Amino acid sequence: MPGVEVTKVQTQRLQDDAQSVGTLRSRQSVTLRPEVAGRIVQIAVSDGARVRRGQLLVQMDDTLQKAELSQAQAQLSIARANLKRNEELVAQAFVAQRVLDESRAALQVAEAQVSLAQARLARMRVVAPFDGTVGLININLGEYVKDGADLINLEDTSQLTVDFRLPERYQSLVAAGQSVQVQLDALPGQNFQARIQAVDPLLDANGRSVAVRAVLPSTAGKDLRPGMFARVNTVFSVNEAALVVPEEAIVPQAGKQFVIKLRKEGEGDGAKLVTQRTEVRIGVRRAGQVEITDGVAVGDTVVVAGQQRLQQDGTAVRVVDMSRPEAGQPGAGKGGPPAGAPAAKPGDAPAGGKPPAAG
Repeated sequence: MPGVEVTKVQTQRLQDDAQSVGTLRSRQSVTLRPEVAGRIVQIAVSDGARVRRGQLLVQMDDTLQKAELSQAQAQLSIARANLKRNEELVAQAFVAQRVLDESRAALQVAEAQVSLAQARLARMRVVAPFDGTVGLININLGEYVKDGADLINLEDTSQLTVDFRLPERYQSLVAAGQSVQVQLDALPGQNFQARIQAVDPLLDANGRSVAVRAVLPSTAGKDLRPGMFARVNTVFSVNEAALVVPEEAIVPQAGKQFVIKLRKEGEGDGAKLVTQRTEVRIGVRRAGQVEITDGVAVGDTVVVAGQQRLQQDGTAVRVVDMSRPEAGQPGAGKGGPPAGAPAAKPGDAPAGGKPPAAG
């Protein structure tokens, strides 16, 4: 009669979740760069300063642009005067209508020249596009910078987000509004609750993962900084009374999952335990335990060791309790010989050694 180890199907609180790593991001972040080359004549902020939207950060030399604007404004004044004079002359029939039309067109050109000069002048001022905090300034007064050169970094840390990725199998489980738990290596022992803001509809073709962005509450704390390494735990569901068995109880076969249950057969002295192979559906796996969603009930006895000796249903078995030594085998289950192993004979060599010397 083969010996097997068994356990009972138990209930346990199981949480279906996924762990991933991510990075904290600012609500808005930008590196300001000039659109045209020029010389810096004023740095209007200091390192780490709080600035408002539209506030001047860097002023570049705009002498030439101011002169162009003055010239365009003067031409605009001339065009307006010519139009007014030609309107009076046309009213008195001294000039043709064509002259008046040309004056109006010349006025429109002059106005466009003024707008163009104003736009060129405005490009010499680098202003804050939003409220935020200035980073470290690495430019100097009088320095000549090319167009597109890095000037100032601006971060809006009023609200932080955490960007992370999940395997593609979770794409149908994650959705906007879902809660996630965030832990930071820089702040051990602290947990932050974030809420998913959006899920990228495009999967990463290289890693087959989906990008997710969650928003931390504005009250998360001043110790949080953009760029911090984060550990994110996304909770999909919680089952307070999940049926679980050890992973060793699962017997895969032909793409299906089975467990071998024991049932009592007979009465009295003739009662015996026989096997019954049962197909099950498995759910979450956690710490050596597997959730069974269908096929077993609470209290069922399932085999966790010795399944290879049970080839057909109805096989009578004996239960081996490895936590207690069997009769005549001190230390069984604690380093002694396994159940059913033949006892050592006098004079036999110990495992891996030589026979004892004759006295």
